Amino acid sequence: MQYRLLIALILFALCFPAMAQGLGKPKRFDFWSIELGASAADIPDKFIDYACGTVGGPPATPLKGFKDFSRCRAEASGLREVYFRYDDELEYWAKAMELEREIKLFRGTQMYDFPVVLSLLIDEAGIVRGRRIVTDPRYPDIRERADLFTLGNFLVQRFTRADWTCENLPAEEGETPVGTDFVKSRCIKAGDGLMYFAEQRFFRKKGQMERDPTTGQLNIQAFTSSTRFEMYMDPYGKRAGL
Repeated sequence: MQYRLLIALILFALCFPAMAQGLGKPKRFDFWSIELGASAADIPDKFIDYACGTVGGPPATPLKGFKDFSRCRAEASGLREVYFRYDDELEYWAKAMELEREIKLFRGTQMYDFPVVLSLLIDEAGIVRGRRIVTDPRYPDIRERADLFTLGNFLVQRFTRADWTCENLPAEEGETPVGTDFVKSRCIKAGDGLMYFAEQRFFRKKGQMERDPTTGQLNIQAFTSSTRFEMYMDPYGKRAGL
């Protein structure tokens, strides 16, 4: 903890001159700063905990950086998923300075104030051909789990709501609403050599009951709430089955 605080103070000292001149708070190299078509070897080493991805799930084989993508197994699309997290130095800086707004801005790996699992999808030549964003339910201090499915609305809007083709999928056996809400949607958009996919889920799966049948108490976490977003350069979206 003392090491982190020292790093935060050093970072503040480096950032302070710019802030004093009215140039604003420090900025983080983020997910959207990486262009599709970029070489994995050329992406700045601004992140931490690189690993092979598991289709938006927890990290698998640790990596030293995006350049180690070939160690990961190819998906059906032929692309390899590399998971990463945001560096937490700016979060510790904000805590050291007791800046509540910046603490919220820089805490964890998040997008639009939603905790997320981020990954890039890289082809065999080392070129970034896709992105993947999946909500992460492990951080209710950042966002209540029940809200996670709503991240899809922000991501769809980011790429304009026009020209999306959306469908509400039917409930499978055992899937029931949470209260009166049942969300199971899939949206796709294609154009300008890109394909986008957004999936939102909010319902109870088979076996997830509102009340414990033995005690009668509410099962307040017995539901699914999630967003999955993927973005591909042609023709990888079709190869992924979108």
